[in-house]
Amino acid sequence: MKLASCIVLAAALMSIIPAFAQAPKSTAASAAVQKEFSSFITRFRAALKANDAAAVAGLAKLPFQNDSAIADAAQFRAKIYRPDFTAKTRACLQREKPVYDRDGDGNDSYSVGCGEQIFVFTRTPAGFLLSDIAVND
Repeated sequence: MKLASCIVLAAALMSIIPAFAQAPKSTAASAAVQKEFSSFITRFRAALKANDAAAVAGLAKLPFQNDSAIADAAQFRAKIYRPDFTAKTRACLQREKPVYDRDGDGNDSYSVGCGEQIFVFTRTPAGFLLSDIAVND
């Protein structure tokens, strides 16, 4: 009787193991997303190389970080570009490899860590845009 209980228990455990052993979700962007981002990051890096704050603002999702105080390009240049896009940060964004991910809403995004900051680029209906600058913890 004890042997039969052990066999039933083992069979039950074996039937639930496949539910936990599923393959991990793909963390690679599709070829179309990679191509779209490659085009975007080329433009973004060209703007950084030229230290063109207006062009970078044009590649940012405004209002930036959903902050109504950063609703247009002039506000972005004054409140975000000047303090956050130092020469050191611009150089870092030129050389560091972006990392692909999907955000909590299922949107394609890439991020680049530079020092204490992470720059996030999210795919929107208008294409990829700089959408966030967060603390790199």
